[in-house]
This record gives sequence, structure tokens and C-alpha cells, in this order.
Amino acid sequence: MSNEAAAEPQAADASPEAIAGENFASMLEESFAVREPTEGSVVKGIVISIENDSALVDVGLKSEGRVALKEFAAPGREPELKVGDSVDVYLERMEDRNGEAVLSRERARREEAWTLLEKAFGDGERVSGTIFGRVKGGFTVDLSGAVAFLPGSQVDVRPVRDVSPLMGTPQPFQILKMDRRRGNIVVSRRAVLEESRAEARNELLANLKERQILEGIVKNITDYGAFVDLGGVDGLLHVTDIAWRRINHPSDALSIGQTVKVQVIRYNPETQRISLGMKQLEADPWDGVEHKYPVGVKFTGRVSNITDYGAFVELEPGVEGLVHVSEMSWTQKNVHPGKIVSTSQEVDVRILDLDLEKRRISLGIKQTQANPWENFLEQFPLDSTVEGEVKNITEFGLFVGLPGDIDGMVHLSDLAWGRQGDDAVQDFSRGDTVQAKVLDVDVEKERISLGIKQLTEDPFESATRGGARSGALRRGSVMTVTVAAVLDNALEVTLPGELTGVIRRSELGRDRSEQRPDRFAVGERLDAKITQVDKAGRRIQLSIKALEIDEERSAMEQFGSSDSGASLGDILGAALRDRAQREEEENDNPDS
Repeated sequence: MSNEAAAEPQAADASPEAIAGENFASMLEESFAVREPTEGSVVKGIVISIENDSALVDVGLKSEGRVALKEFAAPGREPELKVGDSVDVYLERMEDRNGEAVLSRERARREEAWTLLEKAFGDGERVSGTIFGRVKGGFTVDLSGAVAFLPGSQVDVRPVRDVSPLMGTPQPFQILKMDRRRGNIVVSRRAVLEESRAEARNELLANLKERQILEGIVKNITDYGAFVDLGGVDGLLHVTDIAWRRINHPSDALSIGQTVKVQVIRYNPETQRISLGMKQLEADPWDGVEHKYPVGVKFTGRVSNITDYGAFVELEPGVEGLVHVSEMSWTQKNVHPGKIVSTSQEVDVRILDLDLEKRRISLGIKQTQANPWENFLEQFPLDSTVEGEVKNITEFGLFVGLPGDIDGMVHLSDLAWGRQGDDAVQDFSRGDTVQAKVLDVDVEKERISLGIKQLTEDPFESATRGGARSGALRRGSVMTVTVAAVLDNALEVTLPGELTGVIRRSELGRDRSEQRPDRFAVGERLDAKITQVDKAGRRIQLSIKALEIDEERSAMEQFGSSDSGASLGDILGAALRDRAQREEEENDNPDS
């Protein structure tokens, strides 16, 4: 039998007095259980009306209270409230001067939130909140009614330039510290992210393999590469692995915060170092490059970089070659490559060499142009005459500017017949226009030899050409010479035709007393006999001694011998008088 059934007979048998007493006791107990609202506590109320920007709430007092509608909505949102809703409010005062209760929904939410937050802080649990404002040094966060401070350094694991995408969106936070008495709460979003990143990091490292393709965010950029956040762990993307083409600086291709797809090139589990690459996800442009760019063929490229030793020319993205400074111009030597080409300039180049193993291509710019030395040789063959300006005078000759912006050299020995060194070069100055004969053109060594003296006949050759009847200089000829220089052991003399000869000390006279160079003076004229003509060395040796011996022999034959009774003095005297007479006749008839 149920209790209800058992109670029915009792209720039927009970007297009216007993029943009345029982109801009174129950009402009294209920009256003690329902407390009257007190100031400073959270009470329940009923929304009885909504007027303008406030709601009228009945909390069981003799008068209702008004609460601003904005207190019923989260920051930045519209309130969702209607008549008849039951709400928790904070009773600040029983009534104000208008006789209305002073209520606050915001303080009620705050009190409720603080209770929950204190529990979460004690248990080390995360809490949910919404960033809704900026303050000095950070941001304000709504934690379900309680307002917390989020320092700028605790927003993310890396600096965030724009927090706008995070504002108004519920986010998990970790409470760092809180003081209910002062109403201070400090939270961190970074701590939550770091914890999540640590979990993701461990999972990523456990499954990381080489050649694996991942997605990451560029975290930092340096001169040598970029660090990419793979989700809790960073990898290095070296500048040479960003693209197949030349990248001078990583910032030319990447920016901080950019999402990139990368491949794991190397991974060291011990050091947890990860090397990444982007270009490995693209086809290698060097595949089949020997067929695309055969040696000897001309192509057009773009100057991608200039160094002291040459210029790099990009033939296509990822394929570039080096034009060494020596291969840039036929004529511009010892100049910086930047004075010949400029970055991004389109240039014609010829493939000189290809090294597939080292991935190097040697290029030449000058090979796409005509060789000026070959052109010169075609225009001015050997022994032809050319005209040019004296560009420079050095210790070994003249440099003459020639057509085609090239130079030819006239060696000191090719300036004038019979003149050497400073004596030969003193007749020339920079800027002079001169004519010269082309002596030799070495196209390979890029050298042109010129001669100025070759424009006229060699006086030595003309003077020594032919026999005795032609009047040529030959051994045994007697010449009247002029002393050009007095040396310690010889005399230098000048012969007709500006030829130079030498009379050695031992040939200055028959007697030793006469073999003294200092008994002669510069400019003095004298007769001597040619004793040797060296055509190879262009040297003429003369002798006064030989002439005297010949004259003595001739005199003896003409005027008699010592056996005939004539003295040697008489014979020589007669010979000298005969010689003087001949010289006088020659002076009177210079054309004879």
C-alpha cells in the first residue's frame, strides 16, 4: 500500500482543528525559508517592462528597480531581453530618492563571474573571454562579466601588428593573477597558445620526415634566410632554397606573416634542426640545360647581379651564367663591370662553357660582337699605312689610337733609323697625329705592332747596298767622318747619311802615343778607313791606323822606296801634299 493511500484514511479521520494547525505550521515554516532580499547580494528578479533604454525588474520588494539595457548584453552586442525573463541582479540599495530599488545586472554578472574565475584560477583551468577594447600597454577582455587586462606581450607567441581580427571573438585565456579586493585580473592568450604549440610541436617532431611537405608562416627574415613557424617548431629556409632564380635578399621574395608551402630537406632529431626548401617543390630548370643552351650559341639574358669580377646574366628563371670581366668587352680593359652593364639590362651573350656538375655556365658578351683586331687586319693588312693619334708615351714606345677603338704600339726601336731611347721619342708628344706602317697583327693576343721609321728607306741598307762603283759603304772605303762623342776607349763618329760608326782606341793611330781619344774633339772632322760593316748589328767600324798604313804603302809605291835614296820623310811629305791637293779640289768641286 502506498503512503498516499495510507494517508487518506488519516486525513479523513482528522478533525478540522488538527488540519488547520498543520497548515499554519507549514506556512510558518515556508515564511522562515523565504528570506527578504538584502543589500549587497545577488537576487532573482522578473522583467516586468522595457522602457526606452532600461528594463523594470521586480525583485520582491515594495518597489521595482531599473537596470540599463546595455548591462544585459556583452560588449559590442545588442541585448536579448523580453518581458517575463528571469534575471539575476545585484541589489545595491533597497530604494533611492525616487523610491526605486537600485539594481545592477553588470555587478551581478561580475560577482558570478568572479566566483567562477577564482575556481578556475585555483584549478589552473583556462577561461573563455572576448577582447573588446584597447588600453595603455594592452587590451581589455570580458570574462563573462568580469573585466581583465591582457598585456600586449601576452596576445600571441610573436608580435601581432593588427589585433582587429581577434577582437569580438571568444578566445581561450589563462589567468596569470587576480585580486578580487582590488578587482584586478591579468590574463594571457600566449600561455594557451604556447601550451597548444608544445603539444603540436611534439606531435610534429614525432612524425617529421625528410621530403615531407608542410605549410608554415614566415616568422623572421635575416640576411641568410627566413625562419618558418611550422606550428610549434621553427625551420630555416635558406636564401638559396627559396627559388631556383637568384635571390639577393630573402625579403625580395618573402614577408613576415606570409603563409608558405615548404619541403623538409634535412632534419636532425638530436639537435631538432630543420632545413626547409621552397624551390624543391618546383621543377629544376637545370634539367636538360645542355640541350637548351649549347656551347657557341647566342642568347639574350637579363643582368641579375654585378660583382667586381664580372656580371651574372639570367637566361631564364633559375638558370644564370657568369660573364667574366675579361669576356665583357674587346676594348674596355681593367674597368669595373658596372661601367659596362647595369642591373636588369637585357644583353646578348654567347655560351662559352657549360659545367653541369657544378651548375655553372660561362658566358661572353664580347663574343657576340665583331673582333676589332680581325676587322683591323682586314682593313689594314701587313705593310699598309695607318694614321692615328698618340695616346700615350711609355719607356718602351708609343701607343697610337687606331680605328675600332683599339691601340697599336710603336716600339722605341721602330721610331727612327739610327736613333734609340729618349733621343728617338723626343720628337713626339701626346695628341700628335702620326702615320705608321702595320708590322704585325696578333689577333689572339690582341696586339698590333707599328713602325714609323719603316715609312722611309733604311739609310744603312741603302748606304751598304751595291758594289764599289755604286758608292756604297763597304769594307776598305775611306770616309770623312765627324766626331760625335769622345769615349774612354773609342770615338763615336757620324758618317754621311746620319750613319754611326766606331773607331776603337787601338785604331786611332799607328803609334801608341796617338791612341788617345782625348786628343780629338766633338765636331772634329777626320778621315778613316771602314774595316767592318755589320749589317745584322747595323754597326760600322773604322780605323785611322789602317788608313795611315795604306797611305804609307801607297806613297812608297808612288814615290819610290828607301833603297832609291829617298827618305821616308820625303816620301810621306810628297804623299801628304798630294792628298791635300785632292781635298782642295774636292772642296772646290763638291758635286764632282
